[in-house]
Amino acid sequence: MRASARVQATVRRTLVSAGAAVAAAALLLTGCSSDPADSSSSKRGGQSGGKDRTTTLTVGVFGAFGLQEAGLYDEYTAQNPGIRIEQTSIERNENYYPQLLTHLGTGSGLADVQAVEVNNIAEIAATQADKLVDLGKAPGVDRAAYLPWKWAQGTASAAKGGATVGLGTDIGPQGICYRKDLFEAAGLPTDRTAVGALWADDWNKYLEAGKAYKAKAGEGKAFVDSASGVMAAVTGSSAQRFYDERGEVVYKTNPAVRGAFDLAASFATEGLSAKLQQFTPAWDQGFANGTFATVSCPAWMLGYIQDKAGPAGKDKWDVARAPKPGNWGGSFLVVPKAGKHTEEAAKLAAWLTAPAQQARLFEKRGSFPSASAAYRLPAVSGARHDYFGGAPIGEIFARAAEGVPVTVLGPKDLVIAQNLADIGMLQVDQKGRTPQEGWDAAVKAIDNALDQ
Repeated sequence: MRASARVQATVRRTLVSAGAAVAAAALLLTGCSSDPADSSSSKRGGQSGGKDRTTTLTVGVFGAFGLQEAGLYDEYTAQNPGIRIEQTSIERNENYYPQLLTHLGTGSGLADVQAVEVNNIAEIAATQADKLVDLGKAPGVDRAAYLPWKWAQGTASAAKGGATVGLGTDIGPQGICYRKDLFEAAGLPTDRTAVGALWADDWNKYLEAGKAYKAKAGEGKAFVDSASGVMAAVTGSSAQRFYDERGEVVYKTNPAVRGAFDLAASFATEGLSAKLQQFTPAWDQGFANGTFATVSCPAWMLGYIQDKAGPAGKDKWDVARAPKPGNWGGSFLVVPKAGKHTEEAAKLAAWLTAPAQQARLFEKRGSFPSASAAYRLPAVSGARHDYFGGAPIGEIFARAAEGVPVTVLGPKDLVIAQNLADIGMLQVDQKGRTPQEGWDAAVKAIDNALDQ
C-alpha cells in the first residue's frame, strides 16, 4: 500500500462513479486535512417506537466509507423491515483505529459492525481474532466469490484459529495513469495498449520509458510525480515485503524491498521525478499543471486525478496497465463478539460485502470490488471512464486485481512503509542524499519505531 501516513489513508473512498464523469475529492484520513476527529451519526430504516421489535444494528466506520452514501443501508432495511441501521463515522483512521483497539480490549463501546483499514487488518487478525466473529461461516458468504489474496488478508493464521475475521470491501488494484499530450510531445505512444507494452511485466522497463521520455521532453520535464510513489507501487506488487510467513520483520534482508527502494531512487537520481510529496498541495497542483507525465494509479486514484486536474484535464489523462499487478488500498468489515446482535450483524456484514452490493458500490462510489464474482456483472465488466478517454476501467482493474499475489502482511507494515518513504526516499528525492544514505536513515528510524 501506500508508503506514508498520508498515502496509507483511505483515499480510495472518493472515487468517481463508473460511467459518469463526476468530480470527487479524495478524503485523506491521515495528515491531509485539518478536519476534526469528531464522530457523526446517521440513521437509516426501521422504526424507533418503544413498542416495535426493531433491531438496531450499529456500524462504525472511518471517513466517507461509501456504504451509506451508496444507499446500501436503505436497501438492506427495505429488505429487512425489522432492522434499523445507525452509522457512526470518525473522519481520520489515525483516530478511529486506536479507539477500536481500546474498545476491543475492554469489550465495550463497540459497534455491531466495525470497519478496518487494510494496513491494520494484519494486527487485527493476529491479536484480536478471538474477540471477533468468524465471518467465513456467516450465512451467504461464499469464499470462492472473493479474491484469494483479499480473503487471506482477513484470515487469522492457523496458530490463531484460522478464522476469517474480516470480509473485504474494496481494493486498490494498480495501473499507471499518464498524460497523453505529454507522451505525444515526447514521441512516445499514446494508445493505452501500446503504452502498457512499454513496461509490460518489468518495473525496470518503466524506468527505461522514463529515460526515453526525458531524452525527448528535455530537462525539467518530470516523468513521475515522486520516487516514493514508485516505491509504493513496486512493493505493492511483491508477495513478500516487510514480514515473512512466520511474522518476522525481514524488510532489511528482503531483496524485493531493497530492490524497490533502489529502483525508485533511480527515478530521483536520473532526474525523472518531480520531487513532490504525495497528498500535499504542491502534488495536487501538479495534476492540473502537467508537472509530471505519469503516476502510479490504483483504481481510487482516478477520482482524485479528475478532481485535481479539473475539466481542463479531460481526455488528456488516460490509464494503462502497470508493469506488474499490485494493490494499494482497501478495507474490511469485522463483527465483534461483544456486540449486542452478533448474528444479525454477521448477516449484514455478509450482505454488504457480497458481489452484487460491491458492484453497486463501485457503480455509485468508484470503490473497486474485492469480490471477484462482481467482475462478471455489467456494472463492473462494462465500466468505462469518460474523463480518461473512455478507458475500460472495469476490465483494466479487474485484470490487475486477479493478478495480485497473496501478500504477507504484518502488524507494523504502515510504520515501515512510512519511514521508508518519508525518512528514506524523501531525502533522496528532495535533498539529494545518496540511495545508501536514504536507506540507512530509514532503517535507523524504523528500528527505533519498532524498538529493535
